[in-house]
Amino acid sequence: MNDMITKLRDTQNLTDEEFRILLTTDAFDADLREAANAVRIARYGYDVYLRGLIEFTNYCKNNCLYCGIRRDNKEASRYRLTQEDILECCREGHELGFRTFVLQGGEDPYFTDERICAIVSAIRAQYPDCAITLSIGEKSRESYQAYFDAGANRYLLRHETANPAHYAKLHPAEMSCENRKRCLYDLKEIGYQIGAGIMVGAPFQTIDHIIEDIRFMQELQPDMIGIGPFLSHKDTPFRDEPNGGLALVLRLLGVLRLTFPEVLLPATTALGTMHPQGRELGLKTGANVIMPNLSPVSVRKKYMLYDNKICTGEESAQCRNCLNTRVESAGYHISMSRGDALRVRRQNG
Repeated sequence: MNDMITKLRDTQNLTDEEFRILLTTDAFDADLREAANAVRIARYGYDVYLRGLIEFTNYCKNNCLYCGIRRDNKEASRYRLTQEDILECCREGHELGFRTFVLQGGEDPYFTDERICAIVSAIRAQYPDCAITLSIGEKSRESYQAYFDAGANRYLLRHETANPAHYAKLHPAEMSCENRKRCLYDLKEIGYQIGAGIMVGAPFQTIDHIIEDIRFMQELQPDMIGIGPFLSHKDTPFRDEPNGGLALVLRLLGVLRLTFPEVLLPATTALGTMHPQGRELGLKTGANVIMPNLSPVSVRKKYMLYDNKICTGEESAQCRNCLNTRVESAGYHISMSRGDALRVRRQNG
């Protein structure tokens, strides 16, 4: 096995130049995949954890240049799920065996802290055995604390890029890299299991930016890292930008598994959109989480962050059965546990 890969496996770190070589050299791909898969199996076995995704609003006050639900996209067909809708998604998911629900949406001012807390409290009361994850963007520390007190215990917030100048090229002027990082540290200090991550192949991104992201995550030590390819949307300023490349996404998955051996690492929907076997390839390169959609079929095509998103027309049960077949074909099996990160399991005894 390549010496750099062995070093990364054994020490969880490389020099910037060594990271650059691994991320840009296809000659090491097979060794990287083998090492990442071995570390994943050593830490988590062959389990793949499911998170039931509920995309409950596609309204957003922000105007991020890459996002299909950005505020200024007048072509988007907007919707909001009611609390009753969300609880019905949870009911159906729970019957299918899901023990983690992920409430994801744009930064929608309609969903005040009071409304979010009411939804979280209702889910916690009805499904005390389940983990509740929020993915609703940048909030104040006070808001994050209120959600946590109501019963949320995980929060996903991709930092997108750790480089302030690059961040400014992807977001409107009122948003900042500094505030995004502040949110993640607030969430961690409050006690959430946190998820960070990036788009691979985003406009203006360089390999040096990705290395900077790795360094930031080494400092942050998230419980989950979500990465996926940049995929363009026809109704955004980045409509003509090229999509990210599959090879780099898979290399980075392998590098992240070796750098963060205990992290939860999704094989994302975007990866499956990019390539018919994208999620299976991700699982074989160290990933161990998949996030199927529990949202009502009637709204799935409306939550379109990028073009050609997969799994927008399947019923939840159909999606669950399809995923089971796909995961088993890749040599793994679905676990219906909450799927906490190993660090969290140790903390909980």
